[in-house]
Amino acid sequence: MEKTTENSPGTQIRPPVEARYEKELLALAASDAGARPLNWKLSPRAVRDFILGSRKPLSYNGEEIAIHKKYLGNDALVERCIITLAGNRGLMLVGEPGTAKTMLSELLAAAISGTSTNTIQGTAGTTEDMIKYSWNYALLLAKGPTREALVPSPLYVGMEQGILTRFEEITRTPAEIQDSLISVLSDKVLNVPELGEDGLLFARPGFNVIGTANTRDKGVNEMSSALKRRFNFETVLPVRDAAMEKQIIIHEVQSLADASRIGMPVDEDVAELLAATYHELREGVSSMGHRIDRPAAVMSTAEAVSVYYQTMMTAWYYGGQEMDLGCLVQNLVGAVRKENGEDLEKVRSYFQTVVRDRGEKEGGLWNRYYEARKYLK
Repeated sequence: MEKTTENSPGTQIRPPVEARYEKELLALAASDAGARPLNWKLSPRAVRDFILGSRKPLSYNGEEIAIHKKYLGNDALVERCIITLAGNRGLMLVGEPGTAKTMLSELLAAAISGTSTNTIQGTAGTTEDMIKYSWNYALLLAKGPTREALVPSPLYVGMEQGILTRFEEITRTPAEIQDSLISVLSDKVLNVPELGEDGLLFARPGFNVIGTANTRDKGVNEMSSALKRRFNFETVLPVRDAAMEKQIIIHEVQSLADASRIGMPVDEDVAELLAATYHELREGVSSMGHRIDRPAAVMSTAEAVSVYYQTMMTAWYYGGQEMDLGCLVQNLVGAVRKENGEDLEKVRSYFQTVVRDRGEKEGGLWNRYYEARKYLK
């Protein structure tokens, strides 16, 4: 029987980016002749290639390694993000939920610092010691305030090692906790008063902060003007092109299926239908010119991926590996109703106009989709 180790394939539900794309990162590092900011693993040009893909495969250890495009969005935005992180201001990615802000921050951190896991997860319960440092109280009582007794938190680790610190959902944290970042981002120094003269930690080159914030959470704990000035803001917009949305659904669902060992290909026609549904409901207008009442729910590409994947798993485990549009509609209902029950009526209206007319015009899949409207309840 084959021995399984902690890091064997399949032993992690979601391996970090640096593990999933280890060969690509190694191949890029081996062939990277570009200028690198201090302590960066790759040059800005190679970081860009890692995220946006490279036309030609790279040779590494006698193997041809293809560098795939991982972020299907605004290429210029990615370039601006990389340049920001090479400077002395933090990077703040803002946008609606489900626009791949977290994925982009993970890709940037993995390529630049070699690790994407030095992360603060912002919540209403986040405290300052979760961001900076805390203490091992057994050692603190035994030896007093020493470096050995100090438990570094992600910000401390980033400064000490010269790597990026990711701060997810920063606007979910209380305002006074957010503001603890101001002096660190300004002066690049963290003071630990308990350590006396040895309590000043000066950030090593390579340190910076990538924050993410949802625009729908803006009113929860609005960032102060002082903190905003320490960041360059980049707005990550929803996908505006239905064809690109389809490609994202196919790519992400296939990755999820491969990780779960679901031996079932993605049905491109169903992916196109779902992409059209999400795109039209989000934009408020159909490809045929219908005006549509937009749901209040987040009609994000990430939600579309989830709806397709749930339907695929049902088909794989229960349905003879055939995508059931009735199941797809039921999963769509679950995604839409979780924020506002009134949104379901808007989806019903969408089926009675857009889906019905496309079914009459195109038949086939759209007809079956329209027939599945009985599950809109």
